[in-house]
Amino acid sequence: MNKSLLATALVAVIAATAFAPSAHAANSGTINFSGKVLADTCVVNVNGNTTSTVTLPTVMTGAFTGAGTVAGTTPFTIALTGCDNNATAANMAFTAGTNVDSTTGNLKNATSGGANVQIQLLNSSNAAINTSTNTNAPTISISGGAGSTALKAQYIATAAATSAGLVTSSVGFTLTYL
Repeated sequence: MNKSLLATALVAVIAATAFAPSAHAANSGTINFSGKVLADTCVVNVNGNTTSTVTLPTVMTGAFTGAGTVAGTTPFTIALTGCDNNATAANMAFTAGTNVDSTTGNLKNATSGGANVQIQLLNSSNAAINTSTNTNAPTISISGGAGSTALKAQYIATAAATSAGLVTSSVGFTLTYL
């Protein structure tokens, strides 16, 4: 009797699986793409000039009372004009080069003298921009083919004592248009 019951149960299981709905894998699909082609890049101006140097004020070594102390905060503007009317924004990314401190993202002094002083950039919210990692780098809104962002540059002490001298630096940047 047990053999007959076992055989009947086995036949019932096989029959149930034969009539059960089976899962089917899709064998086709659709991938949609969309994008934007812009006419050209924008004209970039720094404080109204296509090539410009932001001049920080002369400060005294006594303005720095320790590492992290700042002085000589100087506002400047990056303006975009002549942009394609379909452009809505531009992400600004700085190019980490020999003048960029890889730890802080501040700009190292490229001139002998002015020891223990770097240049720090701030975005329009006064947050320090790390030009090495692009943390707090601005996105410039574009409307009607133009846009701008306000930035600041300032000296920042890297040690308790600074020395007098010239301070110069530079940093490259690229814009990615959206």
